[in-house]
Amino acid sequence: MNALGIIFGLLFWVATIVIIVGIIYKVRIYWKTPAPLKIPTMPAPRTTGGVVFRMFREVAFFQSLFRSDKLLWVFAIMFHYALALVLLRHTRYFTDTINSVVLFLQPFGMYGSFIMVAGLAALLARRFIIDRVRYISAPSDFLMLVLLLAIGLSGIMMKFVSHTDITLVKSFFMSLRTFNFDGWYLPGDPILLLHLSAVALLMLIFPISKLMHAPGIFFSPTRNQVDNSREKRHIAPWAAELDEQGVDYLHELKK
Repeated sequence: MNALGIIFGLLFWVATIVIIVGIIYKVRIYWKTPAPLKIPTMPAPRTTGGVVFRMFREVAFFQSLFRSDKLLWVFAIMFHYALALVLLRHTRYFTDTINSVVLFLQPFGMYGSFIMVAGLAALLARRFIIDRVRYISAPSDFLMLVLLLAIGLSGIMMKFVSHTDITLVKSFFMSLRTFNFDGWYLPGDPILLLHLSAVALLMLIFPISKLMHAPGIFFSPTRNQVDNSREKRHIAPWAAELDEQGVDYLHELKK
């Protein structure tokens, strides 16, 4: 245990609690937000199975983005797919044994970081170069991209420029997972500390950022609704009681 280990250990504990509680809280809000209208984007599926398949295409292949902006789709695919590889590769720092899938993906995740950084750089450049995109960009949009770039670049530098003691880093995160305070020890490499600080900051602000589009897409009524407005009357749950009261009132008037 050293001072850096204590500081970053507490920081990551807090960041983990914040991101888990924050995501649960925001998802609860999404879940309870009423959707009183049938507004699926056309052409829309007319069965539940069709909706599931549509959501799969949207999440896995960014179908609507491909239809609207193919260049942006390329940059988004580069970043998200490479990020998935990098995250899978990083699971080795939190587990005692490395399963065969993660072991197979190690080289792909290592070089996938270059594709991730290239995609992020293109997305950031787009916000500066295209006038209409720059006009609607908030400071937080630039902050998210810069923060992700800092994480990616510092990770690449630790791998290919200035190596750090990976064994100590893994021991540190394993001790956080198992609540073993004796393992709270971190080397004082500046690039490593920059990398971990950026990751912790991203975890802290994730629940209040636009990155919440990741779980939020599943609650988008334009994507998750069935196109059955002609076959079935759509009434939001919160309005059902009021609707019943209205029907009863009409019956009283007819009497």
